[in-house]
Parts: sequence; C-alpha cells; structure tokens
Amino acid sequence: MSWITIVWSMNAAACLTLAGIYLLVWCKQRQGWAHLILSCNAVAGAALTAFELALLRAQTSEQYGVIIRWAQIPIWVLVVSLVVFVRLYLRAGRPWLAWSVCGARTLALILNFIFVPNLSYRAITSLRHVSWWGGETVSVPVGVTNPWILVAQLSLLLLVTFFVDATITAWRRGDRQRALVVGGALIFFSAIAVGQVVLAVWGVIQAPFLACFSYLGLIAAMGYQISSDRAQLARQLQASEADLRETQDRMELAASAAKLGMWMWDIPRNEIWITDKGRTLFGFAPSEKLDFDRFRSAVHPEDREFVLQAVDNSLHTGAEYEAEFRVLLPDGRVRWVAGRGHVEFDSNGQPARMRGASLDITKRKRAEEQFRLVVEAAPNAMIMVNAGGRITLVNTQAEAVFGYGRDELIGHPIEMLVPERFRSHHIGDRRGYFGDARARPMGAGRDLFGLRKNGSEVPIEIGLNPIHTSEGLFGLASIIDITERKQAELEAARQRSQLAHLSRVTSLGELSGSLAHELNLPLSAILCNAQAAQRLLAHGDADLAEVREILRDIVSEDKRAGEVIRRLRLWLKKGEVHQRSLRINKVVQDVLKLIRSDLVNQNVTADVELARNLPAVTGDPVQLQQVLVNLVVNACDAMTNCTIPERRLLIRTGIENRNGSSAVTVSVTDRGSSVPEEKMEQIFEPFFTTKAKGLGLGLSVCRTIIAAHRGKLWATNNPDRGATFHFSLSIGVPDRKVAITNNGIGVSNGELVMGDK
Repeated sequence: MSWITIVWSMNAAACLTLAGIYLLVWCKQRQGWAHLILSCNAVAGAALTAFELALLRAQTSEQYGVIIRWAQIPIWVLVVSLVVFVRLYLRAGRPWLAWSVCGARTLALILNFIFVPNLSYRAITSLRHVSWWGGETVSVPVGVTNPWILVAQLSLLLLVTFFVDATITAWRRGDRQRALVVGGALIFFSAIAVGQVVLAVWGVIQAPFLACFSYLGLIAAMGYQISSDRAQLARQLQASEADLRETQDRMELAASAAKLGMWMWDIPRNEIWITDKGRTLFGFAPSEKLDFDRFRSAVHPEDREFVLQAVDNSLHTGAEYEAEFRVLLPDGRVRWVAGRGHVEFDSNGQPARMRGASLDITKRKRAEEQFRLVVEAAPNAMIMVNAGGRITLVNTQAEAVFGYGRDELIGHPIEMLVPERFRSHHIGDRRGYFGDARARPMGAGRDLFGLRKNGSEVPIEIGLNPIHTSEGLFGLASIIDITERKQAELEAARQRSQLAHLSRVTSLGELSGSLAHELNLPLSAILCNAQAAQRLLAHGDADLAEVREILRDIVSEDKRAGEVIRRLRLWLKKGEVHQRSLRINKVVQDVLKLIRSDLVNQNVTADVELARNLPAVTGDPVQLQQVLVNLVVNACDAMTNCTIPERRLLIRTGIENRNGSSAVTVSVTDRGSSVPEEKMEQIFEPFFTTKAKGLGLGLSVCRTIIAAHRGKLWATNNPDRGATFHFSLSIGVPDRKVAITNNGIGVSNGELVMGDK
C-alpha cells in the first residue's frame, strides 16, 4: 500500500476519532456546545482529508475538477464551525466580522456550484504528475484560474483577521492561556493553509493542495487546550467536592449542635431522607424507610390537618413551608416541633423535592405556656401587641376592664381600645415606642383613658414592657383600672377645696377689723357728703357746681365700697376654680389693697420690689391672693413683739432658673423671729402652729394650692433676723387642666396608647 494513502488515511482517522470523543463529551454535558461544534469541525476535517487524497490520485482533468467542486462543502463547514467555536470557546471576536466571514464563504460556495468546472479554475487543461518521496507520484492541475476565486480567498483573509481579533480580545481579558494556545494555533496554521492554497491556485508553486496537515495541527492544538481545561476542571471539581464534603460535615456538626433535623422529600418517589438527629426528633427508627404517610402518622392527630394544609400550600404556591406542631412519640410523649422548608420545581413546573429542617421547640412552648399562665393570673389587665399593632394575648382582667370577650380582641388592632378623639395620633405613638422599646410607664404626666365595648371611657394607668421572642418584638401592657382611685382623688380634692374656703373665711375673720375700717371710710364719706348736700339745698340758693362735686365724691366713695365688697365676695365664694393667664405683680397689688388697713392698724410698713416685664403665669387669682395674704398676715404676727420702727416687711417678685426652666418667684420677708431649723418643714404640716389661737392650716393649705399650680412653697431664715417665705410658679400653660369645683377635681387630656412621645 502507498505511504501517501496510509498517511492521509491516518489523518482522516485521527479527525474522526476526535470527532467521536467530543461528540460523547457533548452527550454527557449538553450545555458544552463548543464540544459539539468541535466534533462537527473534526468530521469536516476528515472529509477534507479524503478529498485531498482523491485529488492526489486523480487521473483526468474532469475528475480533478469535480473533486475540487465538492470539496468546497467541507471547507464551508470548517470555516463556519471555526467561527462559531471561537465565539463559544474564547467568547471573543467581533460579531460583524464573524458574519462577514460566514457570508463571504457562503457566497463562495454558491458561486462554486454556478461556475464550471468549479470556483478555483475556469478550465483545467491537463494534469501534471509530480514524483514524491519513495517513488510516489501525485497529480497537480494545469489550467486557467477563475478570478471569482478571490471571493473565497477574501473569506479566508477575513477568517484570519477574525482569529487575530478574537485572540487579542481574549489576551486583554486575562484569558491568556487560551489566547496563546488556541488563538495562536488558529492564526498560525490557518495562515499556512491559506497561503499554500492561494499560491497553488494561482500557479505560483507547482504543488498539490495540502491543507489537511495544517488542519491536523490546528485541531490538535484545540484538543490539547480543551483537554487541559477539562483536567483543570476535574481538579477544581475534586477540590469543590472536598470543600463540599467539608461543608457538609460542618453543616451536620452545626445542625447537631443546634439540634436541627435536616430532611429532604423526593416528591415523585415519595421518599424522605432525614438525618439521625431528625429521626430522633420524630421518633423514627434508624433503619426505617420513610415516606410522607409515615411522617403524617407521627404528627399529633389534632395538628395533622394544619400541617397538611401548610404542605399543600407550599406545593401549589411555592411559598415557604413553615409550621409549628406536636409530634406523638412511640412512648406516648408529646414533643413540639418547628418545621421550615422550601419546594424545588422541575423544568415542567412540577414540585420535584422539598428540603428543610426541623427543630425541637418543646422548652420554648412550655415557657410560653407558663408565660400565659402568669399573664392570666396577673391582678392587672394584661394585653400583648405585636409590632403591627395587633392584639396577640389578653387575660381575664382585660376582658373585665374593657367588656370584650377574648375572641373579640385577639387579632384586632389595639386602636379599638383607644377613645375616638385620640386615635389619629395613636399609630405614630405606637411606632415610636417600638422604635425605642424599653420598660417604662406610659403617658407620664398625663391621664389615660381606655374605651369600653359599651362606648364608655375608663381611667387607667399603663406600664409598658418589651417582649423579645423568636417571632419578633412584642409590647406587653399592664393596665390598671383607677376608677376608684380617681373617685377618691375627687373626694380628697373636694375636701381640700372646702378646707381652702374655710381658710379664707378664717383669714377674713382675722382681718375683720381692717375690712370694717376699709368699708366704714367710704360709707362715712358718703354720709358726710350727703348731709352737706342737704344743707346746701335747704338754704335754697345752692351752688349747682358744688352739688355736682359732692355727687361725684359720693359716686367715687360708693365704687370704693363696692370694690371692698366685691373682694369679700370673691374670698367667701365657694365654687369652681378658674385658671387663667395673669400677672403676678397685679396679684401683689390687689392683696396690698385688701390688707392696707390691717397693716396700718398693726403699724407695719410694707415695702414692695416688683420686677418689671415678668412673664405671665397660669393660675387662679383668688387662690394666689389667698396664699399671699396668709404669708403677709403670718409676717405681721411674727413682728408683734418688735418695736414700731422694726415692723417692716418686704414683698419681692422676680424670676429664677431651675434645672434649665424658668419660674416666677414671690417672697415675703419679715423682721420677726426666725424659724427653728428642725421645724422648717414641720410648719407646712396640717394642724401644726406656733400661734396660741391658730388652727395650723394656713401654710398647709398654701402649699397645697401652690402644688396644684405646679409650683413650690418653702421658707428660709434671714442672715440677721426674721424669715422669708418663697413660692414659685412655672411660666406658661401647665400640662393638664385642673378644675376644682364643689364636687372635687375633674382632669382631662388622657388617652390609652401603646407609646407616647
């Protein structure tokens, strides 16, 4: 057999072997389309080798022309498959250049079957037999070259350009080994093959077509790189498998440490795989074969329907499977289990498997049950709310306070217990609490009210506590019905109001002489003026101007007497207390007018230092006058034993800053005896007095009045002699409105909220 036949046959066999190998690889890995393209390319290479061998053995010109014509088909497959391979394997090459190569080669193939005998030659006149090594002869064509062969040669030039562009792109991208081996081989061997074919067609060299050997080198280089990639992939796979085994070991260790039971349900086969920890969790035997029916039989009968619904929902919607249920163990014990998992679907959208984990939550459930028992046994109303404002837990006391049944509260918003006038602000307040959840009383400084089922409101106090659970943050409100306490406070306030009235009446009794004098002066003036007017009128020649002057004096003195009576009525009146904005200097001036005569009778000189531009305070003027009168009378009594020149008292107003807030102050300073240090606080206690005929209620009532005005009353001794009594009042409007009436105190501005600002 000729060595030429042997060599070319071996070349073709090698190509076919590679084609079969890469076809098998592609059948195993259908995603690796590069292997399929390379297999097709190798088949085309084998066909090209067979056509070249036929050309070498051709005997006539006509036979040679036919072989060249049909050889263009495997050449077209080679060119197109190489372009596709480069795009898939190197992921490079400009798309427009790839389409240009394929388009030009396709045009050349069409022209090849239009021209006769083929695209390469317009006519083959004869065959020249050239001697080769070993005495072998091969056929070489002699003829006229077809100028349209330039189309085919243009496609080959574009193909080499495409290889160069793809190689540069892959190199710059960092994929240098592929660029060097595959790209370099493509450029080198394709350039050799193209050059040899072009020179032979144009008759530059007298040689047969030998492109198959260049292709063999090309496909060998590509096969080497792909094999190298597969070897590297195998090493990476081994490393990944080792990492996977290590990760699996760690996961099993972590699952065991966390007491998790891992499981997988193969849905089409209805087989369940579960770890040893999971078998122990559900009470399954170590070697027991498990399916879904066996799992269902382990679930407590009362929870089976709930679990089946959760699984069915996950299978049909793809939602996460999540359920907490009881498991009935073989020995009769009950265990609480929390299960979570997700469903995996196949390419047809059908559920293929479910993976998940289960955890023993028996201790947590027992703790929750104990918590519920504690809440139920609490003497206060207890309501637990989640972050969304929904009620999740109530006790019997809460039902009693609000009049709702437990089923009417669970799952409903907490706003149903908030009075209508406060609901618009409640949601923001609740969110504010959950943003900074901590144990604290709610609504400090405010009165809170809850809304009963019958529409009535109940005064309450609320303490808030954050509860952190596996389901998130909850707020637990401890609620106390303070209706009875409020009624007691109202009764106490009514009694204090009566006591304050008694104190004012007592003070007026002590000032009765001065008040009588204050009233007698204008009455005497009125009498004298009236008698004078009668005498003038009796003479018959009365001066009308003088009579008018007398009448004006009578009117003036009458107004003066009326003012004294008005002040007496205000002091003696027993009714509602009205707080309003007032000027403290005006209160001081009114008190001085009221007790002016008493100061004169006791030979006491009153000095006044009133600060200018004092801010307004909120209070009841009659009660504040009562406090100031009491302090002035006490100061006069303290100076009874002093000489007349020493009987001086000082009333001073001003402003001071305490703890960052401002307050208006009033002080009364006397020159009498000092207050013993051990009695500095005792003097403000009810029924404590240093006077022989005193009741001991004056200073106690004064401190109560000042406290109701959110102020402070205290005493200090002067450096030399005497004492000074001070009281302070906050500037502005108080936090709540207090109304003291004949029936007591009524308080407004309260609400039931889960959080406050």
